[in-house]
Amino acid sequence: MSQKTEKPVLSGQRIKTRKRDEKEKYDPAGFRDSILQGLDKAGTDLEAVYKFLDAAGSKLDYRRYGETLFDILIAGGLLVPGGSIAQDGDKICKTNACVFETPEDIASLRNFEQVFVKLMRRYKYLEKMFEEEMKKVLVFIKGFNEIERIKLARITALWICNGTVPPTVLQVLINEHLVKDNLALDFLMEVFVTWKNEKGLPTLMTALKRGGLEGRLLEFVPPNKRTEDYFRNAFEEKGLSEIVKLHKAQASQEAKRDLQLQLEEELQDGRAMKDIVTDVRDIAGKNAIGDQEVITIVWTTVMSLAEWNKKEELVADQALKHLQKYTPLFEAFTSAARSQMALMLKIQEYCYENMNFMKIFHKIILLFYKTEVISEEVILKWYKDGHSVKGKMMFLEQMKKFIEWLQSAEEESESGEDED
Repeated sequence: MSQKTEKPVLSGQRIKTRKRDEKEKYDPAGFRDSILQGLDKAGTDLEAVYKFLDAAGSKLDYRRYGETLFDILIAGGLLVPGGSIAQDGDKICKTNACVFETPEDIASLRNFEQVFVKLMRRYKYLEKMFEEEMKKVLVFIKGFNEIERIKLARITALWICNGTVPPTVLQVLINEHLVKDNLALDFLMEVFVTWKNEKGLPTLMTALKRGGLEGRLLEFVPPNKRTEDYFRNAFEEKGLSEIVKLHKAQASQEAKRDLQLQLEEELQDGRAMKDIVTDVRDIAGKNAIGDQEVITIVWTTVMSLAEWNKKEELVADQALKHLQKYTPLFEAFTSAARSQMALMLKIQEYCYENMNFMKIFHKIILLFYKTEVISEEVILKWYKDGHSVKGKMMFLEQMKKFIEWLQSAEEESESGEDED
């Protein structure tokens, strides 16, 4: 068995590590000290503050210490979990050139906001870091005092308004320890009030939808106060009644979706029509959904249950047989003329948008007339001036003979009464 001979090694050999292979020690405290030193020299002159930060970016490693930099510019020093400033021994290392030391009036905060805006224009990679920083800082608001929270809320509104951070960052406030102490709601309302004063409510509404917040506003309210009355009073007190309307509209939409899903499930399960009507009435009553809205949900749900024949000549018979089965359900929610008209308009829209149904609009209306779902008066009103513009000429033409029949029957009835 042969033995491997060892390769000779030069004695005293030194392997030199290339500079690019050397890992620099992560030193946020050292970075902080360099930034604090420069900010102290700049003082309260925001132009001097920006010039220092601009120049420091080419010497200090912003890519590595971006979030540390934002800690300093927001709170004045390094933030530790909980929201307090990191200390060196007994000494708190902090600067006055930060959001928390800026006067709380909006003009002063707007001036300081420009330091962030210009810095991120200069160093684009800081934008993503700033979004992550805000998600962290907002979770720490319990560790800040009341005036610091107000300042942070106001400048956050400015940052979201100008697109520096997305409105989605506000979702991190839905955190158990912030919500239960009312901190999340107070902070959110301060953001909204500032936004309203800066850009107006329409842009706020758009941002709420974009940030996925419109349907989650009640989650900011403490669980022990989470009622519609408390929500309404809290927002109206701050002059944010439009937010209450948005919340109501969103809640109503969710309730309608839930109603449609339950109705669909019960119809598919073949429950007794009487029981289905009772359940729908209960849900509609609890969520203040009127018969006009209920009847359009009933139509949409019933029509979604069928697999419609693709041959136009066969759809009419299929549709009439299908609808005949559910006439008791339609009748239950069309006792008023307004809900009957809502149903007629929904049928008109459906037939217009589904090509195979365009020629059978009049047949569906005739079915509902015969089964006393839609009254003669409503049909005449629809024909005269209640119809929509969708397929108007086609549907009016389809209904012409039926309308003439109704009118002649009405005239005969009137003449008979006169003879009596």
